[in-house]
Amino acid sequence: MPTDSPKYRAPALDKGLDILELLAKATQPLSIAEISDGVGRSRGEIFRMLQVLEERDYISRPDGEGSYSLTPRLFRLGMEQPPVRNLVETAMPVMHRLADEIDQSCHLVVPSQEQIVVIARVDPPGETGLVVRVGHRRPISHSASGYVLLAWQTDDTRERWFRTMLDHEPGLKRTRIENTIKEVRGAGLATIPSEVVDGVTDLSAPIIEGNHAVCALTVPFIERRGAKIDMKATARLLVAAAADISVDLSHGSPGQP
Repeated sequence: MPTDSPKYRAPALDKGLDILELLAKATQPLSIAEISDGVGRSRGEIFRMLQVLEERDYISRPDGEGSYSLTPRLFRLGMEQPPVRNLVETAMPVMHRLADEIDQSCHLVVPSQEQIVVIARVDPPGETGLVVRVGHRRPISHSASGYVLLAWQTDDTRERWFRTMLDHEPGLKRTRIENTIKEVRGAGLATIPSEVVDGVTDLSAPIIEGNHAVCALTVPFIERRGAKIDMKATARLLVAAAADISVDLSHGSPGQP
């Protein structure tokens, strides 16, 4: 939780944001006791806040009892922001075309503090493929998409991201990551075996707006017998699709001149 002391405080808001940030990083629902420990506040301090957040549909109890998790409400609010909505609307037609060409799924990833989050996906047209759910999060330092986003940032932004990443992962091997992102930048995309699923190679390319990557377009590539297209061709089509989205973004929202 934040440790600095800004000039003005809003204690109730602080408590609510602490709870939301804790639940956002949790891999499973948390009990009141776990939330209390996680935010460093007593159960009495957070009980009413939990009630309000539940009534406003920001959190819920999936088991119907005492363990809480985030609902999609915050995600839906974020998706309503014009820049995000424009990005998704611009990317989706190209993503559908790409999925048809490669017979694999693809998804769109943006940075969120020290993590990446999936904001859109297109399922594979065939019967076999790996689909990553919208809202999925992973540390930037453990994802091909994260390496791509790091590789196409300004030096100042990359340094700021590294500081945030190190705050959350003090044992981070920064030199190894820096070497990898140099290779990624030189290749024009990331080609990295998945840390989550055996037999999957994550291919990821940057979508550029201005002088930096605003998101990454990623394909969890699965080798299949008799596939009509191999990984090398998939990578080439992926880079082309990301470039097309970048050009479309530079021309404004869909339907605009």
